[in-house]
Amino acid sequence: MKKDFLHYQAQTSPHPLTLEVSRASGSYIYDKNNNAHLDFVAGVSACTLGHCHPKVVDAITKQASEYMHVMVYGEYVQKPAVAYAKLLASLLPEKLETTYLVNSGTEAIEGALKLAKRATGRHQIVAAHNSYHGNTMGSMSVSGSESQKSAFRPLVPGTTFIKFNSEKDIDKITEHTAAVILETIQGGAGFIVPKNNYLEKVRARCTAVGALLILDEIQPGFGRTGKLFAFENYNCIPDILVIGKGMASGMPVGAFVASNNLMRNLQNNPKLGHITTFGGNPVVAAASLATLQELTNTNLIKETLEKEKLFKKQLKHKHIKDIRGKGLMLAIMLENADITNHVVLYCAKNKLVLFWLLFEPRAVRISPPLTISNEEIIAGCKLILEALDNYKK
Repeated sequence: MKKDFLHYQAQTSPHPLTLEVSRASGSYIYDKNNNAHLDFVAGVSACTLGHCHPKVVDAITKQASEYMHVMVYGEYVQKPAVAYAKLLASLLPEKLETTYLVNSGTEAIEGALKLAKRATGRHQIVAAHNSYHGNTMGSMSVSGSESQKSAFRPLVPGTTFIKFNSEKDIDKITEHTAAVILETIQGGAGFIVPKNNYLEKVRARCTAVGALLILDEIQPGFGRTGKLFAFENYNCIPDILVIGKGMASGMPVGAFVASNNLMRNLQNNPKLGHITTFGGNPVVAAASLATLQELTNTNLIKETLEKEKLFKKQLKHKHIKDIRGKGLMLAIMLENADITNHVVLYCAKNKLVLFWLLFEPRAVRISPPLTISNEEIIAGCKLILEALDNYKK
């Protein structure tokens, strides 16, 4: 199977981890020999409720037995998508009331950028250095790592980059700006949180110059930071909210959310301003609805902050310089990339799943399912400390 995987399935790096998966349940992924691997990554923040949560599996199974794809997005009334969008609106600020369901986070970014340009009639986008918004041409154009982009130029023109958390750079947002797009917490850069009311100040500047504010919550959304969405921690309401990853507990999905008046710009001049065949897929929408209901009907979101404290209490070591992030979106900051690589690979061999971050080679990602237990946290942290103890230069 490994040989076929490497030959027949396109790869994204020269050295994939190649764990052969047989099944997954809760906080564990099981290999072909039925060994349990404790998962501290959750599909890169996607498996919010862990693997194969029974309520999500039931919702998927029930919907798949009734109907699956029946028509392109926006034509037929399909109960799972409507119910999901209505519940989401009830949990968001008033002007974030209308949801456009798509297939992935990067497509949601594309839709949000198109909506901003259509609504304002402007063309300039302001984005942040070291940001990551996806890998399609538009989303890559507003992502802030040149090393990831240079091989694919020319990209979509018109993006100005600012430094995240820099108040001085806020002045680069002008009357020519269609939208500012920021990750509420920068992910690939090392889980950088906003400081000194930064997002409030960006919000005020956007309002003053008539630019829209797009917040990318694809990674920190759905309870991972102790609130349903991370922007709730920072007193900043976006004009367009972009979501994905943890939205459906492992099913492929994304969405962008705005006011109904704003979203109507995609209906006309031109018609079909954004169109997607499989967006709003009823099976995926059913999984999204079950996930959101479970998050809002339990204490899982509140418990993320207590679990953050437990991680930070356990992870004390001379090689650990800092732990960045919030809730269960954490990055262990080590002295250098060699230690990071050692920890990730040592833990992989000893059945603990960790991963890297895109642009910060010193960081080890910790983004487990929100359902992870305290006992599992302690067991995993013990192995991380063992890996650090075994590091040799």
